[in-house]
Amino acid sequence: QVQLVESGGGSVQTGGSLRLSCEASGGTFSMYTMAWFRQTPGEERQLVAVVAPSGISTYSPDAVGRRFTISRANAKNMVYLEMNDLRPDDTAVYYCARWQSGNYNYASSFDSWDQGTQVTVSS
Repeated sequence: QVQLVESGGGSVQTGGSLRLSCEASGGTFSMYTMAWFRQTPGEERQLVAVVAPSGISTYSPDAVGRRFTISRANAKNMVYLEMNDLRPDDTAVYYCARWQSGNYNYASSFDSWDQGTQVTVSS
């Protein structure tokens, strides 16, 4: 079983930047497709970005455009999310997760959820 721990969240002003980190333990990290999701109260978890096991291929929905960049360091069992030009509507709890099967856009396709890290963007 894979355990994931997110860190790096915080409070920033509009236009600011943050870098989130996710450390994995257990399993064979370099074989997993990994993703970042975010969630606000009362809403479903929303896909932010996905990265292939090699780190070469990534995918992000149009909702975040090119402001966010996912990357990974397999030698360190780490996944990162670089977030730039942050806006108040980016405020959410951010989670990393491991893909199991199915459509990337659905949280049910992923497992190994942790408690997430809070990102708050003020105007």
